[in-house]
Amino acid sequence: MDAPINWMALSIFIFFFALVTIMGFAASRWQRGGAHKGAHLDEWGLGGRSFGTWITWFLIGGDFYTAYTVIAVPALVYAVGAYGFFALPYTIIVYPIVFLIMPKLWHAAHRAGYVTAADVVYGNYGSRPLEFAVALTGVVATMPYIALQLVGMQVVIKALGLSGEVPLAAAFIILALYTYSAGLRAPALIAFVKDLMIYIVVLVAIVLVPMKLGGYGAVFEAANQAFLAKGGTTGLVLKPQQMLAFSSLALGSALAAFMYPHTLTGIFAARSADTIRKNAIFLPAYTVLLGLIAMLGFMAYAAKLSVKNNNDVVPALFNALFPSWFTGFAFAAIAIGALVPAAVMSIGAANLFTRNFWKPYVNQDITHAGEEKVAKLVSLVVKIGALGFILFLPTKFALDLQLLGGVWILQTFPSVVFAVFARWFRAPALLAGWAVGMVSGSWLAFSDGIKPVHTFVLGGASHAIYTGLVALVLNIAVTVVLQVLLGKRGAGYPGRQAQDVGPSA
Repeated sequence: MDAPINWMALSIFIFFFALVTIMGFAASRWQRGGAHKGAHLDEWGLGGRSFGTWITWFLIGGDFYTAYTVIAVPALVYAVGAYGFFALPYTIIVYPIVFLIMPKLWHAAHRAGYVTAADVVYGNYGSRPLEFAVALTGVVATMPYIALQLVGMQVVIKALGLSGEVPLAAAFIILALYTYSAGLRAPALIAFVKDLMIYIVVLVAIVLVPMKLGGYGAVFEAANQAFLAKGGTTGLVLKPQQMLAFSSLALGSALAAFMYPHTLTGIFAARSADTIRKNAIFLPAYTVLLGLIAMLGFMAYAAKLSVKNNNDVVPALFNALFPSWFTGFAFAAIAIGALVPAAVMSIGAANLFTRNFWKPYVNQDITHAGEEKVAKLVSLVVKIGALGFILFLPTKFALDLQLLGGVWILQTFPSVVFAVFARWFRAPALLAGWAVGMVSGSWLAFSDGIKPVHTFVLGGASHAIYTGLVALVLNIAVTVVLQVLLGKRGAGYPGRQAQDVGPSA
């Protein structure tokens, strides 16, 4: 039976949702007037490449820490205990990677006018097949990721007592319209509100929830007893057999994180390479927030919640322990936390389609205004496709595809990153490595029932390792072997020297 509508919470939810909707449409006039006076993909898809340190910080944080993160991380901790905290070391590892690699990619994109990772790949290697492979991987990996933002929004809408798919569809139609109008400026502006609201919600929760439940000692004791009752061992610390899986999952996820189109879009939209370096220093503040969010999974045991679906843990906790007005505020924060990354993801996918499918294969003479028009239309199609995932397919299907998406996007790492530091590799070797990584990663994942780790038995001992990292090792091994066989890379490609993006970037 559906829960009754919580009218106070719903009113607060609608107020904040309306506020960010107004901001989304108003963003079309925000910070315009840069280098491109007319319609231009740089303006719509990258915000004019003009975002400074604070805007970039909120934007990258907004599309990196999503609504599904707020829902799924506590749900995972609730289900498996300490193993669910792998997201913390993952987000610690990722920022040195950002500091070292992303400023070089930004220089390449800024100098040659690249909009996507696949643009960088084509500029480096002059290979349409390799460019196509990277772009296709980005689009396919992004679609279910957008769908999972809908899952986060769907969970809180249901917790408000609203049934059916109409509220969810209406929310995403609004998102589609203001993203079409304002492009990347809309999520960049809304990210300020989203992050402030999430911080307020989490900080209030980690103080007041333990106070209501008898303190953190009572929280950990309740969680410990629950895990002992379920599996006979504590869930508060990692088991020895979980160590390798935990660490490899953290490392692989960190390498994959900024290969996604939406995170690279935030990087390319930055004003300078120094902006990116500063963000790599400041962004770990979000890791503190993530650790606090994960703690909600343990608090659910102390609150003696009973949920049919682990994703309902956070909404059930707020419904049980907070007044209606704050519950509405919290649910609005989570829903807005879906809008920001979903918008950036759809823009990133649209940029890829426009620059790396439409322009090379359909209309090579397309104007800047034409590129913007195509990207706007594709962004609508992408959102409709993501909505279709939720309305017509089981949620688990989107989750499975997103897990696969992480394995797939990781296979683009060599093609995107290697040329930043070395000019040794050639496109055929990288393309073969990508293909081996994609096939082997998919095969291992499907053989395990779409699980993120694969267990190898060596010498009678079992070793569980992140599937994406195993596939990446095979990818790099094949690339290196073929490169040795193919010989040294040529000096350049006719017609591409002006857009060369070598290590000097």
